[in-house]
Amino acid sequence: MSIPPRILAIAGSDSSGGAGIQADIKTVTMLGGYAMTAITAITAQNTRGVQAVEVLSADLVGAQIDSCLEDIGADAIKIGMLGSPAIARAVTERLDSFDGAVVFDPVMVATSGSVLADEDTIAAFSQLMARATLTTPNVPELAALTGLPCDSPDQIAGAATRLASDYGCAVLAKGGHAESTRVIDRLVHADGSFASFDDPRIDTRHTHGTGCTLSSAIATLLGHGQSLEHAVRLGRRFVREALQKAPGFGAGHGPLGHQAVRGD
Repeated sequence: MSIPPRILAIAGSDSSGGAGIQADIKTVTMLGGYAMTAITAITAQNTRGVQAVEVLSADLVGAQIDSCLEDIGADAIKIGMLGSPAIARAVTERLDSFDGAVVFDPVMVATSGSVLADEDTIAAFSQLMARATLTTPNVPELAALTGLPCDSPDQIAGAATRLASDYGCAVLAKGGHAESTRVIDRLVHADGSFASFDDPRIDTRHTHGTGCTLSSAIATLLGHGQSLEHAVRLGRRFVREALQKAPGFGAGHGPLGHQAVRGD
């Protein structure tokens, strides 16, 4: 029996199970990893929106990370919703002594449109991007992080290149929010080299947790020893299959069908 890669997910809890820590655990497990968690915030949410958020203390988040890393260890870390600048700093401090892959999903707004990061927390993202192996912004997040327009494929490519250059990390600019019949994601390395991934758009309202799922999938695949480009390719495939197998739950943006991708 092979030993599963140890993946630590640092993110908020989604009571409806579609995004956040719950999506992370499902994704890591389906891809053959061992999932550990450091919960940053507890949310009351469903497919229609976020009804309440309670952010945990930075000390408690840090203690969760320490408990995992000091005993079991980790091969890769996925970072999602942080909740406060203090939590962002606590996470950054602990990455100083971590030598595995780090995938940072700079969560700002939920699929439903609810704001999940204030301006001070977003400002603290810079230190995390400087440490990350990969940062995975969607188009609105990319625009917010760079201050550049992202209204066309060329503008998105330029902003991703700027972000990768400024922080010395690879950037996966996700094209799901762009107005197009195809979804084009662009992986840009710090040296300016890039790869593009292009697939037909899947017409569905069941998209809750796509960003969380993709970043966790890539982290798990990196933990398995895949190259970054191949981890992105396989991670995108996992998300697409989960989208196609969504169970149809909820009246709004429904969850993906993580459980149905096992063995595919």
